[in-house]
Amino acid sequence: MQSLARRQRDFSRFFINEFNRRTRNFTTSSSSSFLSNHSLTDDSDSVVLVEGNAGSRTVVLNRPTFLNALNTSMGRGRSFCAGGDIVSLHDMATKGSIEGCKEFFWTLYNFMYHVGTYLKHNVAILDGITMGGGAGVSIPGTFRVATDKTVFATPETLIGFHPDAGASFHLSHLPGYLGEYLALTGDRLNGVEMIACGLATHYSLSANLPAIEECLRTLITDDPSVIETSLQKYSDLDYPDNSSVIRRIEMLDKCFSHDTVEEIIEALKSEAAKTNDEWCHSTLKKLELASPLSLKVALRSIREGRLETLDQCLIREYRMSLQAVSGQISGDFCEWDPPSLEHVSQDMVDQYFSPLTALEPELDLPTKQREAFT
Repeated sequence: MQSLARRQRDFSRFFINEFNRRTRNFTTSSSSSFLSNHSLTDDSDSVVLVEGNAGSRTVVLNRPTFLNALNTSMGRGRSFCAGGDIVSLHDMATKGSIEGCKEFFWTLYNFMYHVGTYLKHNVAILDGITMGGGAGVSIPGTFRVATDKTVFATPETLIGFHPDAGASFHLSHLPGYLGEYLALTGDRLNGVEMIACGLATHYSLSANLPAIEECLRTLITDDPSVIETSLQKYSDLDYPDNSSVIRRIEMLDKCFSHDTVEEIIEALKSEAAKTNDEWCHSTLKKLELASPLSLKVALRSIREGRLETLDQCLIREYRMSLQAVSGQISGDFCEWDPPSLEHVSQDMVDQYFSPLTALEPELDLPTKQREAFT
């Protein structure tokens, strides 16, 4: 079994290498500095920057050393980022600080609902890593601009967690069974692929972003048609290449439409044996790297999300997240426990979707003020 520390180091190296390669103006000292001095409650005045413009406001997440990983204070910000600050969350869970974890999920999930129901139109510019919670604070928005530097993923099954931050809503609404594939494998999409499947509304080369930002900054109206025209003026046309998973939708649907993780794996093995398709082989390898319990939980979560609104998904995910960090079901957030699919019982999966205790309050969202869009 891989330890969480090793998995986190591997992910940290990936994040840092990808961010240095794909994003602008990013500097960091080392992966060891990424794993230290974390906090779920930084000073919000320093980690979220707000700039006033003619008829708009610009909100910038400002934790570059941590790849803009979300913490509780940043629940008031919006931008692309590497997801939730999972290292700090793990540290708090292992120290028994469940109340701090509750505050983190409560704050961030409320903010994601706020973005998803916000009456004013907003634009998220996804120029770089947009993973997990980073997707949760941007995908619900009105306009999502992906670029040639965008890296989207929901890699939670690879760290013993579950796709959260509204992922069970957004992924379940993708074409065919692409959502199940992304949730289970943690595979990455680029900006062109995000456009192709509907996760992004616009695609532009990163070099165009200064002009886009300046154009938006000088708008004196919030008319969505004007914003759309402004974004379209700088949009580029591109298509997924032949190796893209978007080109594999027929095969993907054939394998990932099954009811259980075991059946999905058997379907992939069968297709790999018949066709020797490299995509089937690589997908099987991705599933082998994931937590067995997380795979089963993630599949059920996406399937339930198909029938739920955004607020219902967030309320359920809040319940699931608390179960994950509490350690009451297993130690899967630290080690693969159980270590294989055959050892994951139905009771374990069912408990994941239950309240932490009978007295534990559900996530309270302002649904009476604004109903979630569907």
